[in-house]
Amino acid sequence: MGTPILQFGTSRFLQAHADLFIGEALERGEALGRITVVQTTGAPERAGRLAALAAPGGYPVIVRGRKDGRAIDCEQWVTSVARALSAANDWDAVRQVFREETEVVLSNTGDTGYAVGPDDLAGAVPASFPGKLLALLHDRFSANRRGLTLLPCELVSRNGDVLKRLILDLQADRYPESDFRSWLCESVIWGNTLVDRIVSEPLEPTGAIAEPYALWAIENQPGLTAPCRHAAILLVDDLTPHEKLKLHILNLGHTVLADIWMTEDRPAEETVRAILGDAGVQQRLLAIYSEEVVPGFADRGFGREAEAYVAATLERFDNPFLEHRLSDIASHHAEKRVRRIGDFMAWTPGVPMPMLTAIAGAVPVKSG
Repeated sequence: MGTPILQFGTSRFLQAHADLFIGEALERGEALGRITVVQTTGAPERAGRLAALAAPGGYPVIVRGRKDGRAIDCEQWVTSVARALSAANDWDAVRQVFREETEVVLSNTGDTGYAVGPDDLAGAVPASFPGKLLALLHDRFSANRRGLTLLPCELVSRNGDVLKRLILDLQADRYPESDFRSWLCESVIWGNTLVDRIVSEPLEPTGAIAEPYALWAIENQPGLTAPCRHAAILLVDDLTPHEKLKLHILNLGHTVLADIWMTEDRPAEETVRAILGDAGVQQRLLAIYSEEVVPGFADRGFGREAEAYVAATLERFDNPFLEHRLSDIASHHAEKRVRRIGDFMAWTPGVPMPMLTAIAGAVPVKSG
């Protein structure tokens, strides 16, 4: 049973994003093949999820929300996962798959997935995801030196570049051979990606509930292998516009609404959809989008793309099945104002933005 795709992480996001896309592509004969999923944490409470991922009948993903003006509520079954392994319990099997079968590696290892502890490489199975990946890459180099593509899906800007630097830093201490380093730089493709889909709830023992909107943008480069062909997967020359659209429209809109929620006497459990049911709040957000955000993108040459993304974002905010609480969005509000609003103003200095300036307040704006 060959599985050309190896996936680190069992998150509900990957279940309803990459795994679903690959499953749909397999039905059309447009995927490399099926997936081996590797549980990286060893968390015992996820053992049931791991077993259910590779169940013969697949697992469900329920897609609920609005798209192109229509309400969507449907169930899909994902059968792309052929094998599910635990790094803690099945390390030899993981090594074999990585050496002999893998052509593309996917990962989604959470907010601290790239963290490496001081004794990370001391044990037979490295503790962190980067430690595991380095050991597996060295295994493959020693066995056959075949190249492969890495497509990290962590929410880190330029995630492929970041992961490459981290692995090379670890390699210098653990496996300092110069030819191994050359192979990592020349034969391993480190893809930068951007993922965008709200996966709101898990299903038990596995599966998820997701919104209709989905994007997986992959920055193309020579030698890169995509896992499949799919309408939600874009191979692009530059990720920057897609990163900016998500950060300064979707995320900026969330922060604007959170700011209104925090500064006014509004219900503690209010959601994004509920606050936009207030006509006054809705008009304020629409004015910010139309008078400041879209002109800012237009000034950088992305006006048409911004208009389309604003329309998609407003549909996503109006999802009747998604309970996205503003109290959750409001966490780390000061830092989010800097990154989502302050950085946008710095990126588009020639466009007046009085409404965003009032929300940003004393937020320090980085130059450039």
